Amino acid sequence: MTGPVVVGLDGSPASVTAAWWAAREAADRRLPLLLLHSWTTQPLDVPIAQEALAKQRYGGQVLRRAEAELLHRHPGLAVTTELVPEPAAPALLGLARTASLLVLGSRGLGSVTSFLLGSISLHVLGLTPCPAVTVRAGDPAVETGFGHPAADGRDEIVVGVQDIGAGSDTLLEFAFGRARTHGDRVRAVRAVPLAVPPGGRPARPEDADEEAQRAVLTAALAAWRTKFPDVPVTEEVVVGSAAQVLLAASAHSRLTVVGRHRNPVHHPWKLGPVAHAALHHLPCPVAVVPHD
Repeated sequence: MTGPVVVGLDGSPASVTAAWWAAREAADRRLPLLLLHSWTTQPLDVPIAQEALAKQRYGGQVLRRAEAELLHRHPGLAVTTELVPEPAAPALLGLARTASLLVLGSRGLGSVTSFLLGSISLHVLGLTPCPAVTVRAGDPAVETGFGHPAADGRDEIVVGVQDIGAGSDTLLEFAFGRARTHGDRVRAVRAVPLAVPPGGRPARPEDADEEAQRAVLTAALAAWRTKFPDVPVTEEVVVGSAAQVLLAASAHSRLTVVGRHRNPVHHPWKLGPVAHAALHHLPCPVAVVPHD
């Protein structure tokens, strides 16, 4: 896609970190960057009066400061700003229809509560038609200024490969594309659940089962190895729950990629348990990619 990278910016440390991440992504992919501020959806701790005019002035200052800093770091980047009166959630979802990527801030481990707060944020992540990335404040994988470079050793994009088919292909295409753009490797992870016999206790699967799952993962990656021959790939099959395995694999990831069904049968905007675990606990940016 050639649409912009859209980032929700409210002036909080989390949203500023998200803007720096989004700017680097847009610059590397040669895409425009759009900074959005909803002056009716601002952090609860913003030290300004509650009058509408004061809120608008604050929003304008946030946008101008961020635009200046990001253009100083990325001189050739095409940056636009939007100060909108509508609530943040519908504003972001409206822009997401033509965006390449949506970026949100996360205040830290344990919650997703930044530019959008709590359930609103999860609502947007569950409805956006384009991939969305959450970035927490102070993330060591993200450069946040000339005196705060990204930490070394973050050169992997981790992707969970559980449901083989069109869904996993969408996730793998996203992961391989980002890895090629940034010169990273892909770590493709597949979990083998513990076997639970009727009336028994969970037990480790037979070796044959693990080997079979390795073959499944290798087959799923074959086409993407061919399409992206310059991207190094590590395959990892681990016994355990999908969420636990993904969290363990992502300790030093630059980005972790999880999936979300576009139209779940019972919950039209609900994220799955693996996505929830990643968003709440991973110490790196998390991409939520919608798929059929």
